[in-house]
Amino acid sequence: MKSLIIYAHPNPASFTNGLKNKVEEQLKACGHEVKIRDLYAENFNCVLSGSDLGGIYSGAVPSDIKIEQEYLTWADNYILIHPIWWSGLPAIIKGYIDRVLCYGFAYSIGATGVEGLLKGKKIVLLTPHGMPYEMYESMGMHKSFAQTQDIGIWQFCGVEVCKHFFFGMSGKQRAELEEYLKQVEEYFANF
Repeated sequence: MKSLIIYAHPNPASFTNGLKNKVEEQLKACGHEVKIRDLYAENFNCVLSGSDLGGIYSGAVPSDIKIEQEYLTWADNYILIHPIWWSGLPAIIKGYIDRVLCYGFAYSIGATGVEGLLKGKKIVLLTPHGMPYEMYESMGMHKSFAQTQDIGIWQFCGVEVCKHFFFGMSGKQRAELEEYLKQVEEYFANF
């Protein structure tokens, strides 16, 4: 299996980076070929420009977008790892989605409606957030995240969402964070 980790966090000492490392380690242990797109390390340009749109609409996709699309085409599985900030996607992830999952690559619209062009691909999402898990859950935020990200982005593009991990970070002790990592390790042992 070919697995692409799409990762976004600016702090290499973050728990989010620990998740990335654990996922990479476990996938490789299971025999996956793994590639990582660390959007901050790559200095990914997250601003969708008019020239980007013009290129996409004319079939002359900008080279940096084309590179990311080649990674997505290569992979069987995507693992998206990023924090939730201000109840949403970090700007670099939102920009990645805006620029890379564009019309003609990730979806099209025809006589029968929207067609997801990334059929056959699978994704697992890992999203730590600063609020306590129980608070976001009771407010319905996890359902909102799943609706906008899992359904509104990935399923819209034809990708099968296998699992969305939400990790409430507020007030967590080291042992609790280790338990999160154990959950991830166990999940990916059979992925």
